[in-house]
Amino acid sequence: MSVNATRISAGEALAVLTAGWEAQKAGGLVASWMLHGRPGVGKTEVVQSLADRVGAKLFDLRLTTIEPQDLRGLPYFDHQAAKTIWYRPEDLPDTDAPAILFLDELTAASPALQPTVYGLLQERRVGRHRLPASVMIVAAGNQVEDGAIAYEMGTALSDRLIHMIVQANPEDWLTHYAVAAGIHPSVAAFIRTRPDLLETTEATLRRGQMIACTPRSWTRVSRIMEAVPDRARRAVMIAGTVGDAAAAEFALLADEIAATVQIGAMMAAPRRERAMMYPRTLHGLSALVYGLVGAVQRDNLGVAIEILADLRGLSGPGFGGLPVGELATFGFEMLIGRALERGWEEGFAQSPDYAAYAAARQAAGLP
Repeated sequence: MSVNATRISAGEALAVLTAGWEAQKAGGLVASWMLHGRPGVGKTEVVQSLADRVGAKLFDLRLTTIEPQDLRGLPYFDHQAAKTIWYRPEDLPDTDAPAILFLDELTAASPALQPTVYGLLQERRVGRHRLPASVMIVAAGNQVEDGAIAYEMGTALSDRLIHMIVQANPEDWLTHYAVAAGIHPSVAAFIRTRPDLLETTEATLRRGQMIACTPRSWTRVSRIMEAVPDRARRAVMIAGTVGDAAAAEFALLADEIAATVQIGAMMAAPRRERAMMYPRTLHGLSALVYGLVGAVQRDNLGVAIEILADLRGLSGPGFGGLPVGELATFGFEMLIGRALERGWEEGFAQSPDYAAYAAARQAAGLP
């Protein structure tokens, strides 16, 4: 059976779950949630981000690795009461502190486990063990057509859940995930110029291949770029992560960016010397923007604002036809978001360069 629910980005799923958390905390809605999506699309990261955002402890249960008794606990005989008593399992929240119970890989769990899960999802209990009111339940899993190990979800289970389908969205991934996760500038720049390669699971399955590009695999590529200096060995690792075709295309861009992007040097240089340090390709300028936003701290925020403001006015040989204004605006949007998260608003309020940029946009009738 297909899942006839709304398809949304990971960022939108996080917003919906946050609203669900607030509604449950207010006593207006107590529900269990289900995130469907292809492997590597970011379902687990959404739930971890939710826990971080609301200040809840995350209890992560991988249902493919447990048996029914792992949820119910272990019995012992109370001789005085002449009863069998069940010890509560440590994997279930048992205090009034805010918590999220994450039932991962629900669709891959053994059918024998599903009746035990029913009680958690609908009645918020297993046997006599009840979840505190401060616990939110979120489940996740792949679908049969995703090429992953999965069972069809029956109506008895699906009726206990509010469903969402999480799908890869390049703009959402770049805007809401890449900078916060410290994604390498070359990876961010590559996905900006080749958004079709963020997630290729369907096409890869159709070609009968094993390795697909996913948001999770590109995050791993980012870690490889940071950790492995040897280009040849790094190339083998990246090809084994996103496939040889995508890896070959990415390698060309990464070489170009390594030769032209000098984020640390630009931030350290006097302003009059920076003009010659801007890359003269779309890939290079995109990597500069992502790297700059990722590297900014409170003490160098003013310098980052200067670099973005000057980017907007670049002209002359090498810059013709490049969307420098669009890149500067995109960079300012991300930089403002990062500043708001960290309480650095005064850096923008005190910057004459940002004031001039904002005035120019206002004069042009832009928001």
